[in-house]
Amino acid sequence: MKLSPERLLPPAHRCYYLYGEDQDAIVEAAEALLAAGEAGATRLRVDVSELARVETESSNQGLFGPAACYALVRNVEAATPKQSEHLLRLASRVREGDRLILCAPAIDWKKAIHKSLQAEQAIAQCEFHLPDEAQFGRWLAGEARAAGLQLEPESLERIGERLCGMRLAARQLIERLKLYDGGRGEPLAWPVVAALLGERSPEELEAWCHAVAMRDARAIHLARRLLAEQQVAEVQMISWLGTRFQQLLLYRWFESRRDRNPLQSARVFGDARKLVAEEARQWRGAELGLAVGRIVEAEKLIKGASVETNAVVIERLTLDLVQAGRLAA
Repeated sequence: MKLSPERLLPPAHRCYYLYGEDQDAIVEAAEALLAAGEAGATRLRVDVSELARVETESSNQGLFGPAACYALVRNVEAATPKQSEHLLRLASRVREGDRLILCAPAIDWKKAIHKSLQAEQAIAQCEFHLPDEAQFGRWLAGEARAAGLQLEPESLERIGERLCGMRLAARQLIERLKLYDGGRGEPLAWPVVAALLGERSPEELEAWCHAVAMRDARAIHLARRLLAEQQVAEVQMISWLGTRFQQLLLYRWFESRRDRNPLQSARVFGDARKLVAEEARQWRGAELGLAVGRIVEAEKLIKGASVETNAVVIERLTLDLVQAGRLAA
């Protein structure tokens, strides 16, 4: 049974399967499903390797009779064949009053467990697509209004560019902005918002992005300096670099269409307007596509899917983009 995200609450089903590209939205929806319901219910958050805990708690009768058990399985996409069989058995035998929430962010649609869960009519399924910048901007504007904040247009645009799709990070920023605003409802300009967002060392970040875009070997030294000396967050670095390469890709596309103002059409802003045209000449169109793909892969690793440190991920990404031949490897 397919549901839209808006129809997930209030919970009306025993088992839910949440999947798709928007990892933050999946986490947010899963936590809302876990929180809803009986106050005295047992609530579990487990990995796919801990399914036995769900069985134990759901069969526990308790001192005063059976208690409801709500369980959230965080990483269904990582299930082995044996774990997949176990998961399917659990999903088909959820007790009345219990709730099983299965999360599979960015799961490969070819995986057998994905197809098997989709085939189960008793499981409520919901797919979460990544919002585009316009959709995320509308969501962000609504959240800001609901919080009583008055963000200037430039602030909304730049937050959207930095945090597009990152709902949890956006909510955290809104909480910081609320504390700063103190209920005054005054217009919040970008310099203030940037400071609260944690935009540290913007000049050094801009220099690193430019060096990477120019395929300059100095980018590796700049990356290490940002990480070690400036202690810039890796997610901030990947956000800036991702924005720059999206602009390069769009600029090349609009330029190929003989657009009258490719910089404006590609929404290139600030100092980058003086640099993007030269940077774009360092790349073939196919290479830019590969570069954007590599940045997306690195972003997923930084958000928690890697056994390596985030600093290693950033340094290797910088090397991949700067050194000839590594993108195609």
